[in-house]
Amino acid sequence: MLALLHTSPVHVPVFDALRDEDHPDLELAHFVHEDLLSGTRADSPDVVAGEIRAVLEQAVAGGAVAVLCTCSSIGGVAEAAAEAVGVPVLRVDRPMAAAAVAIGPRVVVVATAKTTFGPTAALVEEEARRAGLPVEVRTLFVDGAWARFQSGDTEGYVRAVTAAVDSVPGDSADAIILAQASMAPAQRLTTTTVPVLSSPRPGLAAGAAAARAAGTAGG
Repeated sequence: MLALLHTSPVHVPVFDALRDEDHPDLELAHFVHEDLLSGTRADSPDVVAGEIRAVLEQAVAGGAVAVLCTCSSIGGVAEAAAEAVGVPVLRVDRPMAAAAVAIGPRVVVVATAKTTFGPTAALVEEEARRAGLPVEVRTLFVDGAWARFQSGDTEGYVRAVTAAVDSVPGDSADAIILAQASMAPAQRLTTTTVPVLSSPRPGLAAGAAAARAAGTAGG
């Protein structure tokens, strides 16, 4: 079983649908904790490290052999707890970051929550170092979009993200990252010629692989 740690309930049907499309035999367990993101907004991701570890331990106690954190703001903290909880803990955006640096050095990180920029930029730079590739990370904040998301205006939220992505000059970037899983629907609506990457599908694929590997090792 793969456990998914979310900070919004909107992600549950998204990842269930991706599971049905790509990994129909994969068992998922969802853990939704919106308070983890609100705590992060007040300070830094590390302030909720204890709460994150408690959720991970709960998931493992429930039978999870791997955990995928779908929130980019707390993903690094969750990932760092893997050794303590005894199962692989993955962040959903790592495969996306690796793919971005493989495309080219000029990576634009688009986000609707400012707390996302630090963790995501650091992840992109880490993946570039791991691959031995140069990288130049720029950020683009979609002002006002998060308020729409919180109010339930997901259509307006996606429109705002799409417009922001399409405002990036095509000759100024090699890849554009949609830093939060909630932004993924904008990927298919953009008209830019620059590759636009989102995290849910490749992230779930990595989580599925980890769960299968751990299940095989345990069995």
